[in-house]
Amino acid sequence: MSAPTELLNVQIDGVWYQFKKGTRVIEACAQAGKFIPHYCYHPKLSSPGNCRMCLIEMGMPKTGPDRKPELGADGKPVISWIPRPQISCAQDITEGMGVRTDSSLVRECRHGVMEFLLINHPLDCPICDQAGECHLQEYSVEYGTAGSRFLEEKVKKPKRVELGPRVTLDDERCILCSRCIRFMKEIAHDDVLGFASRGSHTYLTAHPGKRLDSNYSLNTVDICPVGALTSTDFRFKMRVWFLKETKSICTSCATGCNTIVGSRENVIYRQTPRENDAVNSAWMCDYGRLNIHYVNSPDRLKFPQVREAQGLANVSWKTALAKAGEELKQFQRNSVAVVASAKMTNEELWLTKKLIDSLGTVYHDVVPRAGQADQLLMSADRNPNTLGAQLFGITSEYPGSKLREMTEKIASGEIRAVVALGEDLTQIGLAESDLKKLTALIVVGILPNETTRNASVLLPACAFSEKRGTMINIKGRLQRLNHATLAPGEARDDWEIIRDLLQQLTGSNGIYLIDDVFKEIAETIPEMTGLSFGRIGDHGVQLVEESEDAQPVAMTV
Repeated sequence: MSAPTELLNVQIDGVWYQFKKGTRVIEACAQAGKFIPHYCYHPKLSSPGNCRMCLIEMGMPKTGPDRKPELGADGKPVISWIPRPQISCAQDITEGMGVRTDSSLVRECRHGVMEFLLINHPLDCPICDQAGECHLQEYSVEYGTAGSRFLEEKVKKPKRVELGPRVTLDDERCILCSRCIRFMKEIAHDDVLGFASRGSHTYLTAHPGKRLDSNYSLNTVDICPVGALTSTDFRFKMRVWFLKETKSICTSCATGCNTIVGSRENVIYRQTPRENDAVNSAWMCDYGRLNIHYVNSPDRLKFPQVREAQGLANVSWKTALAKAGEELKQFQRNSVAVVASAKMTNEELWLTKKLIDSLGTVYHDVVPRAGQADQLLMSADRNPNTLGAQLFGITSEYPGSKLREMTEKIASGEIRAVVALGEDLTQIGLAESDLKKLTALIVVGILPNETTRNASVLLPACAFSEKRGTMINIKGRLQRLNHATLAPGEARDDWEIIRDLLQQLTGSNGIYLIDDVFKEIAETIPEMTGLSFGRIGDHGVQLVEESEDAQPVAMTV
């Protein structure tokens, strides 16, 4: 059995609380409902105590001649207050400690720190990307004073400095909190940032001969409390208070980092990490967060199409689905193949398995995507839902192991019909000439490619931000995707398309709510028994025990 957690008694603003040993003072105050303003402190980083914004009054138990704490009328220790302010971010609580968070001394200290920080800070809030999310802006209202005694000329520092390919620095806004320096050293393990010069002329820069080009560089923008570090991709694109924020997950690899999708008027402007200690802590990689612009592409597939003598022509959904069903009924059993995607949600994969069973084919698999793991967050499996595809029987323990046989049979003419769900078949070894041999090619996709251009029936689908659904990450955690934007044109949700194809083949009644699809899964799959969309929550549910060695890497074909 583990040893019981030691609790320490701490007085905060006259009220006694108990906290776990090892809790930092600023964290104890937060747990007690007393917010301490801060800049340099970040719960995931070390505490240098250099911004001085978190100053408080602190005291220790008063002891008598026998060195025992003196007790007051309430039986609690009498506090002897230290005659000077103390920082709360770099000190742990101790037994009998006293803290004052809102005394006249504390208020005076905060006013002084805010005045000092604003001495050389430019008054460019109207054009600053951080406006609306700026701690300096917020604290100046809450803890600052209305005026300034500074009459001299402000110190000028470099602007629009390209620290790296994705981060632009406006050094004159920097308040020298060192969060970015500590993140790159402690989390990203790429110690490239530091301070140069001294006094009011100190500035942030990259070390000589180095650039901020880490795949995690944009996390420095997230944790910058002011507008010094900005995302080159997002810079001057949109005011943050106009963005609709939707909780979701990243679909660029099997880690499934928790995210917030920022959108306005059906356009995604940014994707930032959402804290989840069970998945991604408070970080995400640059590759994942910037892999969103294809959703806004003007080339998106918008209307269902069928092949006519002159080529692909727009038709109604009813016509396209009827045509797809008619073609698939001619080529059931082993003359038809289904190429699915491990980027699909569990609900889509569940219905895909039903489609495979109704066709009676043994030729089905997902397309693997292998990359290089970086020992931080990025997984070697670039598909977000390989475990889901395995759980529902779409693929085997080795994703992609059937694709070689399928491509050979397509090239030889043995397989005459293919259902391609979100994948370009030329990426698995098929040439355009092989696609032209197919009598029926039913394609569900979101962007044009060689496969969509050779489709007999083309059905436009939704991107990750346009659908609801669940996925299972590499550690066996079930997580939710949520609607952030609407699909363009007449594009429809993938699960609805697959459901309608099933109806064309079997004539069975369909399911009209994705919640009911998940309910059906939960009633059938033992690992999901008792779960519902609501019970998954914002942070997901662990389906299987985590394993240090569990790293399913997609096979190359």
